[in-house]
Amino acid sequence: MINPDELEPARPVLKPLDMQQMSIGELKDYILSLENEISRARDMISKKEAHKSGIEELFNIPKD
Repeated sequence: MINPDELEPARPVLKPLDMQQMSIGELKDYILSLENEISRARDMISKKEAHKSGIEELFNIPKD
């Protein structure tokens, strides 16, 4: 069976920033932007889990 994930190109890995060159304010802004991105990722996980649960219920698929 073909895994759909294998068909997509690999996502680039983000390289860490050189924080040594950043000011305290820039570091605080960076942390805030990362926290916002983490929140977005958690929201997407929740949506995908809800969608998966709906599909499992619809087709009576046993849960993990």
